[in-house]
Amino acid sequence: MEQHNVVFITFELGTLILEFPEKLPDPLFGIVVYDKRIQKYRAQAFHYGTIVLYLHKNSIPYVDNAKEFIKLKDLPPNLLFSPRSHQENAFNNWYGNGGAGVAILPTGAGKSFLAVMAIHKIKRSTLILVPTIDLMQQWTSMLEKHLGITVGMIGGGSKEIKDITVSTYDSAVIHMEFIGNKFGFIIFDECHHLPAKVYQTAAKMCIAPYRLGLTATPEREDEGENDLYRLVGPIIYQIHIDQLKKDVLAPYETRKIYVPLTDEELLEYKTARKEYTDFIKLNSIDMSQKDGWRNFIFEASRRKDGKKAIKSYLTQKNIANSNRKKIEVIWGLIKQHHTERIIIFTADNTTAYKIGKLFFLPVITHHTKAKERKLFLERFKAAKYRVIVTSKVLNEGVDVPEASIGIVVSGSGSIREHVQRLGRILRASEEKKAILYEVISEGTAEENVSSRRRNHRAYYNK
Repeated sequence: MEQHNVVFITFELGTLILEFPEKLPDPLFGIVVYDKRIQKYRAQAFHYGTIVLYLHKNSIPYVDNAKEFIKLKDLPPNLLFSPRSHQENAFNNWYGNGGAGVAILPTGAGKSFLAVMAIHKIKRSTLILVPTIDLMQQWTSMLEKHLGITVGMIGGGSKEIKDITVSTYDSAVIHMEFIGNKFGFIIFDECHHLPAKVYQTAAKMCIAPYRLGLTATPEREDEGENDLYRLVGPIIYQIHIDQLKKDVLAPYETRKIYVPLTDEELLEYKTARKEYTDFIKLNSIDMSQKDGWRNFIFEASRRKDGKKAIKSYLTQKNIANSNRKKIEVIWGLIKQHHTERIIIFTADNTTAYKIGKLFFLPVITHHTKAKERKLFLERFKAAKYRVIVTSKVLNEGVDVPEASIGIVVSGSGSIREHVQRLGRILRASEEKKAILYEVISEGTAEENVSSRRRNHRAYYNK
């Protein structure tokens, strides 16, 4: 091979450096740019697969000094489980799309098993990105069990890179410019996090041509899904909670319980609500728009009555979130389902700790230390604790298959959050039937919030 006719590809700090013997081929315009500083061409690392495939298909000789990933030789010959039909369909669609794309599967539908199937087939050095340390540890244990090899971890004080490695998104952002060429396959768990600007860099700085995104709910309030599909691939498979009910997930129902405010609470709520709504009307703020909250905070920060408006907003919200009669309803549900395991969800830490203190229940928030959280969940799984209270920590990323009752005391209007909370109680077990309760303050904005977050097929006819 004559050196002057060869394209050279190298990896440098999360980007690709390319040396072309002649002019840049037209199809590569847009993804490859000329860097005057080094007098060579440069591309974002995630374009590696596109570039190499183009060179190969057009018989253009090249020297690939970029990749350091290897073919895995020590994987077991067979899987330890028999895939369900939806997992096989998802895998076939992903593999048929060149090993790139996003699979949308409900919580409990076996997303991690789909990943094992893909790793077993591709047999390349693999990096799995997850949003939390808990998930990193869960994935590591699961992969070691199914693949029979030691798995590396990056995050939570660990930095051990192996042929198969699990990393938190945060740690991947820090290290990817140095390790982005060591993996031929990258898996993004809970990939709806990926479009966040800082997390996108982790995907952009990795050369892995094989990419798999896993999520139950890809939709984002900032409409960043297009960035997800650009960096990982299109949706290659989607199946919904109601389609897997009974066969894969536990049968379930959802129930709304409307709770009136006390006379005292109602008066205070109406007063605060009027002060808040008068402010947004006076300043022409449309809170239904995605920039409504930002505009509200901006106007409140520059106007004399802004501080009072924010205080009124918080007051009416807090009254609706934790009105006194909700406590009575919660206690009634705990007694009604005393033989089952229950997760109580709140929108804020204050309400979570209030409930925990009243009923002597363990509470998990982002303030809970990892060791204590692990202890609480172990006791919950062993039925030593039958009820756990949480704010948002258990919305995703924690495996709690024993829960069958969910009680939403308060929450946002986010469809994703509500679907995630439903997913916490849907892992199937013998004769299990799951129930998700929503406890809603009657005659308050919570009624509209509940309607917004239930705009998903999982709640139709429920």
